[in-house]
Amino acid sequence: MQTLIVDDEPLARNELAYLLERCEGISTIVEADSIEEALGKMLQYEIDLIFLDIHLTSESGLTLANKINQLKNPPMVIFATAYDEYAIKAFELNATDYVLKPFELPRIQEAVQKAYISYQKEQVPLQVEEKQECLLTVPIQMDERIYIIKIENIIAIAVEKGTTTVYTVEKEYSTNEPLSAYEEKVKGHAFLRVHRSYLLNTNEILEIQPWFNHTFLVTMSNQVKIPVSRHYMKQFKEEVGLV
Repeated sequence: MQTLIVDDEPLARNELAYLLERCEGISTIVEADSIEEALGKMLQYEIDLIFLDIHLTSESGLTLANKINQLKNPPMVIFATAYDEYAIKAFELNATDYVLKPFELPRIQEAVQKAYISYQKEQVPLQVEEKQECLLTVPIQMDERIYIIKIENIIAIAVEKGTTTVYTVEKEYSTNEPLSAYEEKVKGHAFLRVHRSYLLNTNEILEIQPWFNHTFLVTMSNQVKIPVSRHYMKQFKEEVGLV
């Protein structure tokens, strides 16, 4: 979790940062000494968790907590303060926990663990959604039939004179569906546009040869040869590790 410490006392921030470095689930620690700086850090980083002092210089951490609650996807807030009389108000503002100074490692670890469990639960629906958006098969209509092809079995897709050919490990399929439609369907897989007329599966590359005008000619696992145009050279080199 990317974590923000908001406290106007440098020593308190340093102590808390030291303890947070020893907590599971903390990936990044950034600091702020005021509400204004905290809001700036939240724009700069995707903050997941905030440790928030209540008594800031001429400001109240409760004010920031109110602002955070108005966000669409607010980070979790753990109040970290020397005053226990604000606990009820803090939990009314959806605080994840309320930790009193002076800090002790076991108590900080307990608070972080509580936040980390909530964080992991929120990540599961996101991962499921990403998997659902990534198709596993594509339908191809040919000869008055519709074939269901596993995307992982597609070697390359090419278009010539209005006809799109889908090369798979088993056979070739011809269709009138445009190349751009297939480019959208194979998103999330190891496919790369290397030419206005070609998409290839980088997992099926057999050989890369230098070609005309500082370009490449790629031989695929089925021996089909595909040119990489100059427009796509930079991206191709990056994807196959030639940079």
